[in-house]
Amino acid sequence: MALNRVTKFVAPWAPGWAVVVHRGRKSGRTFRTPLWAFRRDDGFVIALTYGPTADWVRNVLAAEGCELESRRRRYVAVNPRVYRDDNATAMPAFIRFMLRKVIKAPEFLALDVARDLGPAH
Repeated sequence: MALNRVTKFVAPWAPGWAVVVHRGRKSGRTFRTPLWAFRRDDGFVIALTYGPTADWVRNVLAAEGCELESRRRRYVAVNPRVYRDDNATAMPAFIRFMLRKVIKAPEFLALDVARDLGPAH
């Protein structure tokens, strides 16, 4: 995707973005997927703009976690949970509007932070 090629450079440091580092269920390859993600309590909430059956979501669920790069830091994220929220309550106002009215993406992935790995390279 062209958008992923652009956002992969912005996502590790820009507010509201993160890179999910996950391993393919079948290939074992490591993938880096830039996404809208926001720190909430002791974890992150990620908007599932491609839906809950996207390969990266299935990879994270199968592995029971992933690494996440956000705001120039790396985290080990565990306990992935997909949930639906038609009001996108965990999102900032502009993102909430985009998810509800433009993209129409009511599903989210919640992850707990198990460990802060420090600065991203």
